[in-house]
Amino acid sequence: MPHGNWLAEAALDGIYVLRTPLAPVTMDAADIVRSYKSLANVERAFRSLKTIDLKVRPIHHRLADRVRAHILLCMLAYYVEWHMREAWRTLLFADEDQATKAMRDPVAPAKRSKAAQRKARSHTLHGTPAHSFRTLIEELSTIVRNTCRTIKDSAQPTFTIVTQPSATQQRALTLLDTISV
Repeated sequence: MPHGNWLAEAALDGIYVLRTPLAPVTMDAADIVRSYKSLANVERAFRSLKTIDLKVRPIHHRLADRVRAHILLCMLAYYVEWHMREAWRTLLFADEDQATKAMRDPVAPAKRSKAAQRKARSHTLHGTPAHSFRTLIEELSTIVRNTCRTIKDSAQPTFTIVTQPSATQQRALTLLDTISV
């Protein structure tokens, strides 16, 4: 390749072109770039479905109705997870300042809010540990309900004891109550 062409191509490294049939009044250039970058959320969703959080194992169906039902259940599980992540944003390492994220220059390097930087640096939130989605689920899994009986005789009545949630667990459960679909 001639030297001049190589320099011209090198000057374009890192530059990409997005083309859309939408008129500028429908969606401006910044919104087009934000929409394109939101594909990363779709990729994260599939990664979550397959490996990270939901661990939906491959199930080999042969009938079309069962394949569709399996896909529906996977998508519903992710939908529930998405709502949980949004409700728990304040407890997780997630950046809570979503309004600024939606309005910032989509081509400029992403910057976390000061609050998110503090969370990441200290690994705490108001004196309690900040969590990843997985560690919060693990902490919630320590809440148990035990059905007890005073004597081994099966005729005796049973009673239930539920462990008391910690402050973080109670906050997580309360935040789940805020979800509306």
